[in-house]
Amino acid sequence: MPVVYGQFFCKHFRPLLLAGRNILINKMPKNNNLSNGDHLDFEEKVAALDRQMNELRRLSSIKGINYSAEIRRLRREQVAELKRSYANLTAWQTVQVARHPKRPLLCDYLDLMVKDFRELHGDRCFGDDRAIVTGLGQIGRERVLVVGQNKGKNTKEKVACNFGCPNPEGYRKALAKMKFAEKFGIPVVTLIDTPGAYPGIGAEERGQAQAIAVNLAEMSRLRVPIICIVIGEGGSGGALGIGVGDRMAMLEFAYYSVISPEGCAAILWRDGSQAPQAAEALKLTSKDLCKLGLVDTVIPEPLGGAHRSLHDTIYNVEQYIIKTLRDLKRTKIDNLLDNRYKKLRAIGAGPTEKLRRKTQAATDRIAAALKAIPAKPKRVPAKV
Repeated sequence: MPVVYGQFFCKHFRPLLLAGRNILINKMPKNNNLSNGDHLDFEEKVAALDRQMNELRRLSSIKGINYSAEIRRLRREQVAELKRSYANLTAWQTVQVARHPKRPLLCDYLDLMVKDFRELHGDRCFGDDRAIVTGLGQIGRERVLVVGQNKGKNTKEKVACNFGCPNPEGYRKALAKMKFAEKFGIPVVTLIDTPGAYPGIGAEERGQAQAIAVNLAEMSRLRVPIICIVIGEGGSGGALGIGVGDRMAMLEFAYYSVISPEGCAAILWRDGSQAPQAAEALKLTSKDLCKLGLVDTVIPEPLGGAHRSLHDTIYNVEQYIIKTLRDLKRTKIDNLLDNRYKKLRAIGAGPTEKLRRKTQAATDRIAAALKAIPAKPKRVPAKV
């Protein structure tokens, strides 16, 4: 009798249970990194595997057949393909990843990383530029001033903030809030994500270059710790306007350059299609900039880029900020300013110049010690 009941159960109820399980599997929150459909040009194999898995899920929900083993196998193949692709990205592919539409933006960092954020508006001169957001908040246990460049999520927001291209009033707003933070001893964290400063006629009339230059000078001597992080695009003077600090970090697949690859190609080759060659020549990836000494730290991204795991990316950035702030706050402010000055002066120096500056302190001590040695009195010839 138990055998008969078992056969009856397997025949009539097991397919229903499997179908229900498959429905639950399909309703489970999938990792947004592997099934969002927003694949880049070099991710053709990844996209094909995604399509196969989606088709198996669709058939599983329709026919009630369990395809979980096949889906797991395809998932493993996809992970292996992502590892292979992202281990050897070209400079142009890195630019494409940095510009991915699903990449976390400033608003995501403010929502998930900064507690009790209170935005501060206006430059007290012209207006409030939406391309730069400033405000007070808490990261970990540290109260900080956050200054970030905002690209906007939807079309309306993108137009309002010039697609992340700041105006002069944005840089003046950022400097005014930094001076406010300096007055109360609050560290500054800047999140850089811009293709460049806004090149419109109105921006130039209101002193775009002068606003950026003033920020460079003032941030170099601001008497509070400053951490700068490139979270996406770091283009031209638009990034430099809030990019002077004690520590400079980049996300693994962000880029930081004096000009966009398209702009460089248009100037050198008169052809925007040469952007991939321009990207290679500009040395704009995090690996290249770390070798050149322009970037202190490369913050790792999840497999397949930040757009595939928003929470992991923001967590990595948060942990870096907490650790770095802890280290910087142990340093006396005068020593912090001296180190910041030496760091900026060392940019672009050759190996010989770097060695000279590294040994300059010891050379000065030796010279001072030699001067301190009393000179021997000259012998006076005896009178005959």
